[in-house]
Amino acid sequence: MFSRLARLSLVNVVLASSILASLPACGGGGATNAPLRANVQPGDLPEGAEWDGVYFSPLFGYLHLVKDGNAANARWRTASGEVWGELAGTVTGDVLRYEWEDHKIGMVGPSANRKGKGYFKYTRPKQDEADELHGEFGIGEDEVGTKWVAVKQKDMKPNLGSIAPDETEKHGVGGGWDDAPKAPPSEEGGKPEGEAGGGGESP
Repeated sequence: MFSRLARLSLVNVVLASSILASLPACGGGGATNAPLRANVQPGDLPEGAEWDGVYFSPLFGYLHLVKDGNAANARWRTASGEVWGELAGTVTGDVLRYEWEDHKIGMVGPSANRKGKGYFKYTRPKQDEADELHGEFGIGEDEVGTKWVAVKQKDMKPNLGSIAPDETEKHGVGGGWDDAPKAPPSEEGGKPEGEAGGGGESP
């Protein structure tokens, strides 16, 4: 009888240990929901390249980016014209890590704005091709989640002030994206250079 009880107690201890081992750690021991970070290492910019410029994505529209020292600021407006956003971050070589916020035009309340983090890596596919930004953005503290690829436009100067909607657009009365000044097309076929895009909604 005693031997049987001992065996049952041992089985219960083993089962309890297995259950506890499968539970997520709590308190100060290692969190399981850590923010997602990009595994990207900075390198040198391609020869003669500079971050300042305008970059086009069919989904996210024109991204106007300016760099001052190691600090970079940018604004964009989606191709549909319904969302505009801004980002600020730090440049290390050919990598820009940033925090972003976007705004749905004509909307108010918590759902009108989103925030997150992201990164870009400056690349040159080929010597005779336009430079590109390859990166991702995430929601909240995540730095990855949705891809964002944009092609640098030739002879276009960044103008951050041209992106934010005017007061008429903010209130959804008259005017609108179709009435806003259009960014000049590239010299090739009257269309923006490149067809690189992203894989989701605007950041």
